[in-house]
Amino acid sequence: MPPWKPEPGYGEFDGSRRLTDAEIDVFRRWLADGLREGDRADLPPAPEFPRGWELGEPDLVLTMPAYALRAGGPDMFRNFVVPVASGQMRYVRAWEFHPGNARVVHHATLQIDASGASRRYDEQDKESGYEGLIAPSARAPDGFFLDWAPGHRPNVAPDGIAWSLPASSDLVMMLHLRPSGKEEQVQASIGLYFAKDTPTRIPTMLRLTKQDLDFPANVQAQRVTDSFTLPTDVDLLTVQPHAHYLAHDLRGFARLPDGSLQPLIHIADWDFDWQDVYRFVTPVFLPAGSTLVMEYSYDNSAANPRNPNTPPRRVTYGQQTSDEMAELWFQAVPRDPRARATLNRRVYEKILPAEIDGRRMMLARDPQNVALHDDLALLYSDANQPRAAVDEFKASLALRPASSAARYNVGAALLAAGDRLAAREYLEAALLADANHARAHSSLAVVLDAAGDHATARTHHAQALRLEPGNADIQLSAGVGFAMAGDRAQAVDHLVEAIRLQPDWPNAMAALASVMTDDPRATVQSLRSAVALAERAVELSAHGNPAFVEILDAARVALERASR
Repeated sequence: MPPWKPEPGYGEFDGSRRLTDAEIDVFRRWLADGLREGDRADLPPAPEFPRGWELGEPDLVLTMPAYALRAGGPDMFRNFVVPVASGQMRYVRAWEFHPGNARVVHHATLQIDASGASRRYDEQDKESGYEGLIAPSARAPDGFFLDWAPGHRPNVAPDGIAWSLPASSDLVMMLHLRPSGKEEQVQASIGLYFAKDTPTRIPTMLRLTKQDLDFPANVQAQRVTDSFTLPTDVDLLTVQPHAHYLAHDLRGFARLPDGSLQPLIHIADWDFDWQDVYRFVTPVFLPAGSTLVMEYSYDNSAANPRNPNTPPRRVTYGQQTSDEMAELWFQAVPRDPRARATLNRRVYEKILPAEIDGRRMMLARDPQNVALHDDLALLYSDANQPRAAVDEFKASLALRPASSAARYNVGAALLAAGDRLAAREYLEAALLADANHARAHSSLAVVLDAAGDHATARTHHAQALRLEPGNADIQLSAGVGFAMAGDRAQAVDHLVEAIRLQPDWPNAMAALASVMTDDPRATVQSLRSAVALAERAVELSAHGNPAFVEILDAARVALERASR
């Protein structure tokens, strides 16, 4: 049977496959007795292993188009887009992934895209799927990390928890593929099992990661640590460690506010080929102020029997199996649902510098990698380093000068950096290469609105909305543009839609609050709503965004005047 890796006493998990002391004693006595075979007549019936879907027939099966993987060459990361034929929002309580060809599918991550952007990326590649940057609109469902790796079993969410699958969306399968020496057919599937009721609890993914990994050859016991302090009370539901072949001893625990330690998982003999998501038998409560800690040990010497390199060589961070990683994921539910957005933001602020470190390390080895330049540029944008983002997108454009997406990326980054004149040049060039690039239309409309050319801007807003009506960014840009043109009714409609598509989005909330505050016919009730929206935007924004604070102050002043 598959090995059970967690050590006893470091978390109690569902589905434990650990042998009891009595069962182990049977093997010891058999060994001591010379491994003699017993009476075959006493043999029990041979076990029947499940075939097909282990959880039974799914409510919906999504299968990627068949893909022919080349015989040789380096590992490949390819994205496959599978339309979801559903006319309504569904909630997924359980899912089961079938790799189709486990010889070459190293692992998979899955995301949902309701905007149609991933489908357009796929259509630009003649073969099934596409390589490169995943569309920014493709995201993991709230509080879930949908993945598969060797050893993973079907996933069943706890009662009251499920992830949303929007109507007419796309499932994006990112497969890590390893050529086998001959051409291989790949066709992975996922079976989905729907919940009858709307979920009542929404989890959060807490992630510990270290990405500035650099392991010299012939060095044992190299220690890697990371930590995160919880700003609110949570219940931990699952834990998932991840590393590659050099990892040896993996530990996760929590340091409680009183100084005591809560063990969460310990794998003393990590095996890359047998990974799993471990669900606690009883959710583990951690109070605010508790610190989650990851402590991993790596062995890059010849004494490590799983070291893939003979003789050992230097290994750094990366996503190839020959590289190394250090990840520890926890699925958690905040005791106070109102604290979830703050918790998500704190987690992202914590991991963002690590993600930048990782992309830098990978680019140092592979400077011609377009996807890595694009990834790093997006991370710089999130870190409020717009000029660094422009530089990375320009490096990507130099590698593919005819690409409409690359031209758009530079234009959008220049726009974020405040250089509208230079941005316009790149955005118009993107539309010359692809007249149906929705984000280029939207960003060009922003430039034109800022220049006062609202009539031309409205044409581009309309084109963007026609192409990607489910894109929250495009709805937000249209809302702001209509507000600048004096059309408050249209502005409110688009900003409300942006918030519906992306709830708890402070940018859209602040924009809507501003439009409502500036309405000379605003009622006391609408101004109270504007204040509430602005307060929430400030609460959700990183470090209390000063622009959002100004909007909140203006809304409060307007409400005070209207209430007199």
